[in-house]
Amino acid sequence: MDVTKCEAFLAAIDHGSLTAAGVFLGYTQSGITRMINALEEEVGFPLFIRTKKGVSPTENGKAMIPAFREIVRAHNHALEIGADIRGILSGALTIGSYYSVSAMWLPPILKRFRQLYPNVRINMKEGGNREMTRWLNEMSVDCCFFAEPAAGTICDWIPIRQDELLAWLPKNHPGAGEASFPLCALENEPFIITMPNQDTEIDRLLGSRHLTPDIRFSTADAYTTYCMVEAGLGMSLNNRLITLSWSGDVVTLPFDPPQFVSLGIGVPSWKEASPAMKKFIECVKDMLEELP
Repeated sequence: MDVTKCEAFLAAIDHGSLTAAGVFLGYTQSGITRMINALEEEVGFPLFIRTKKGVSPTENGKAMIPAFREIVRAHNHALEIGADIRGILSGALTIGSYYSVSAMWLPPILKRFRQLYPNVRINMKEGGNREMTRWLNEMSVDCCFFAEPAAGTICDWIPIRQDELLAWLPKNHPGAGEASFPLCALENEPFIITMPNQDTEIDRLLGSRHLTPDIRFSTADAYTTYCMVEAGLGMSLNNRLITLSWSGDVVTLPFDPPQFVSLGIGVPSWKEASPAMKKFIECVKDMLEELP
């Protein structure tokens, strides 16, 4: 089975359309369509439902995703081993990441890695804990930067840093001038929650401490939450890293007692990690002291 056709199929899944998949892989729409048609003829059944809005996998197509991912992974792994033997590291890495890590950590890491290994192509996917757990379980990423995964996640975990969770308060909040915010006081405040029920640090903290805040608003984006706190609509919380590049009228305070989240890298299998992946992890470890 041609690995190029499998890559075309997976790109169409990721991007939701044949046109976008063609742009990503460098093919024309007619070229990508021919590859998908040939793959469907080879397996003997339709892989996609085609509409004016794009494509989505059929049930049979969904069943083929793990097999096609394994074909592409094995192909790339073989190429990378061969390149490594020749002394030229090459290949492609797909990296999942928190939005905060993508903004604050990955630019300097990728700049250094690119200088060292210019022949390795990097693809980025951003999301939360639940999405990255799914990506790791289905092996659609080479690694993920996120909080320590919940039980049942199939990955090898490499801890990087303990990041502090901070309370977000409007600047006119009565407690804004204090040195810390009492954790138990969360239940007495109008609260704005980001991505509820998505296994976020907020979900984990509230669940582990059996706290039930007065949730007034929910959002799908941390910056939206930040702006709503700035407008005086309530308080919230998040990790320190996510607010480093924001400069609004929001007061951030440590909790009493202090609360932390373990940030690190999840790899589907360190034993099966490609040479490029292992060099990338080395690069991250070498840069830890330089990261904000």
